[in-house]
Amino acid sequence: MNAADNDQKILIEIQNVHKTFGTNAVLNGFNLKLYENENLVIVGKSGSGKSVLLKCIIRLLTPDSGNVLVLGKNIPELKQNELDKIRTQVGFLFQGSALYDSMTVRENLEFPLRRHPEKLIGHDVDTLVKESLQSVGLEHTIDLLPEELSGGMKRRVALARTLILRPKIILYDEPTSGLDPITAKEIIQLILDIQKKYDTASLIITHDMDTARVISNRMIILIEGRDYATGTYEKLSKSEDPKIKAFFK
Repeated sequence: MNAADNDQKILIEIQNVHKTFGTNAVLNGFNLKLYENENLVIVGKSGSGKSVLLKCIIRLLTPDSGNVLVLGKNIPELKQNELDKIRTQVGFLFQGSALYDSMTVRENLEFPLRRHPEKLIGHDVDTLVKESLQSVGLEHTIDLLPEELSGGMKRRVALARTLILRPKIILYDEPTSGLDPITAKEIIQLILDIQKKYDTASLIITHDMDTARVISNRMIILIEGRDYATGTYEKLSKSEDPKIKAFFK
């Protein structure tokens, strides 16, 4: 997928976003466009601002300046009720899975439905829970607690919880971090399967170039708070720019 020739709908557009903490300019004029049905991967060194960017998209953080357009709405300007409505269409897979330890898998998946009962119109809670778990191959865990799950299983359950609201966009924060190579490959394949099955667009941040190679339609390399380079993995891997080449060693 080449953004230059792409006539598909833009789901997220970030325009000249700046975010500073003290004297540290984490985002320094960052731009991106995420198209429908696309997996866009952002790679950058640890501490480069990747997670800050995701948090600005769902307004866990507010940028100092610039626009963050999600489904046509400028996130920093939205009232809380408008923001809540947008958030039901944007799933977020946290790096640590962020499951509620005191809740079973079933209760973890039911939780977003209780917060957004409008998503239940025409649907049955139990059916939605089971379908979401089936999508990640974990229907048999429905009555287990998070402490009874492996790290990879927790990541899958967290993804099922994200899927239950049928979002148009999913944000992935280091989806394979801390997983063994075999489990990481399973998570990568699951993300690809979900993109195909649910027609989601995904914004994935990672420092793992193997993940980026397999999963991305396009990539953005984040350097010094800017979208330093954009292109396919193949195109960027052939760059002679020393700053870009450093990612492909």
